[in-house]
Amino acid sequence: MVKGEKKNNRELIEKTISYLEMKNFEDIKVDLPGYTSPKSFVKKRDGLNVVADFSAKKDGRKYFFDIGVKSKKSNLLKTKWLLLDAVAQSKSHYFQIITTRGHIHFTQKLLQEVNLSHKTLIKI
Repeated sequence: MVKGEKKNNRELIEKTISYLEMKNFEDIKVDLPGYTSPKSFVKKRDGLNVVADFSAKKDGRKYFFDIGVKSKKSNLLKTKWLLLDAVAQSKSHYFQIITTRGHIHFTQKLLQEVNLSHKTLIKI
């Protein structure tokens, strides 16, 4: 999810936090005011600062999660997902996309466009 859209999707973020807690994830960090923010990464080529929507740990492994929702800034979203996937792979972490009804087709289309169609979506 792009930073400006987080205010409009607060309910989905709360639902995702509940989902992660139910799946026994620990040390959940959320990129929202009032929560501990996940680590940010900078794309060296253009200085773009990228923060996963969530990060959490489970069984000693670190996970990055991003929410896939319809966005007018789809290029920025694709760049964010590619960077998070590259960072996760380089550090032996996991990167997953979370989406919900009404946004599944949009999210799958973006994943295909950036050759990340092998990612399994978490549908909540």
